[in-house]
Amino acid sequence: MKAKNVISFILIMVIIAAFASVCAFDIKIGNFQVPSVLGDQGIKKGLDLVGGSIIVFEPDVPAGTKVSSADMDAAEAVIRARLDSQGNTEATISRQGDTGLRVEIPNIDDPQAAVDMIGQVAKLEFLDADGNAIMDGSRQYVSSASHQYGDPNNSGYQQHYVELTFTSEGRSAFASATAAAVAQMADNKNYITIALDSVPQLSPTVHETIDSDSCVITGNYTADDAVNVANLINSGSLPFALKDAELRAVGPTLGSQALETSLKAALIGIILVMLFMLFFYRLPGLVADISLVFYISLVLLIMAGFFFGDGVESGYRITLTLPGIAGVILSIGMAVDANVVIFERIKDELRHGKSVGAAVEGGFKRAITAVIDSNVTTIIACAVLYYFGTGPIKGFAITLFIGIVISMITAIFLTRLLLKLIVGLGVKNPMLYGINKRRDA
Repeated sequence: MKAKNVISFILIMVIIAAFASVCAFDIKIGNFQVPSVLGDQGIKKGLDLVGGSIIVFEPDVPAGTKVSSADMDAAEAVIRARLDSQGNTEATISRQGDTGLRVEIPNIDDPQAAVDMIGQVAKLEFLDADGNAIMDGSRQYVSSASHQYGDPNNSGYQQHYVELTFTSEGRSAFASATAAAVAQMADNKNYITIALDSVPQLSPTVHETIDSDSCVITGNYTADDAVNVANLINSGSLPFALKDAELRAVGPTLGSQALETSLKAALIGIILVMLFMLFFYRLPGLVADISLVFYISLVLLIMAGFFFGDGVESGYRITLTLPGIAGVILSIGMAVDANVVIFERIKDELRHGKSVGAAVEGGFKRAITAVIDSNVTTIIACAVLYYFGTGPIKGFAITLFIGIVISMITAIFLTRLLLKLIVGLGVKNPMLYGINKRRDA
């Protein structure tokens, strides 16, 4: 039994060490390479840390045309949705004058690429052979658009494409449109053109009425092209075209050493916390320190997109700014706080004369409700901040949410597992678990 516990303990230590190594170092074994999550290809850094792009948009409308405040609100909402869909949750949008929208996007080296992505009108239309609009891409007809890869036409050719899912009204309108197209087959007008921003994407021939919940858009897209088209459709149409009145790249507002200084300060704080846990709780404190290393490593890997896509380089990465760093540090404090609650309950059980094994089990059972309740309330706050917030507030909510969820996992499962393995190894001296017999007897 002890041999099994030893093997399990060593295996867990190896996994934790591997996670920590990926965070701290560039790993290269033969052709296999994983860049450090703290490097340039790891966690994305916000405008205040690494710079980015500033774009000022203005309505591209005929001279003398009055643009209402409601139209500007709609344009701002669409731009915000497009930025969020691209993972740029830390980007900020603010009004500049009556008709200007100032957009600040971190980690964008090519401002023109950002303009091309977020400034499109993105008007999706379904046209008959005479050019008449049958239906559009509004939420009345199209409920969602998604990037897919496969063989949509059963032609044996794999390609990237966009799949549209219709609402009930959209399905009915599309069925009526295809039926009308079939009726014009003799005149060679049995096709429907799908256009984006008045540019035809494809004009499939219709041979029968199509009564389906979905259809596809193809067009020799790359993966990025298909994702962008899907995101543009999902975010909706701008009420007018936008032109960039100002376009420039900027450097980090906090200086090139700001992130390095912040990391050093965080490291010092973490070391002090680990020493505190070790001094006051002894063996459980050591276990908490090991769990904290795993917790920090897992949070960083998730933020760097290590578990999404094809690894750190192509995964979905969270943009980190000072509010995001504050969320991570706050979640670290809450992770330690959960361990403190659990260890105090274990000490209470030991003071009542229970064996170490029973005290560990009883301590976790008594503390679990308090730990879950405190974390769930914070998760609710994160959800509210994310739903109603924008830009940096959303970034803070995301990092705090990730940290809270991982802290619960480490406190409830990993810390408990490690303590049970140590008890199984025969380490049962109460003094090693924070009890001073003379004082606590």
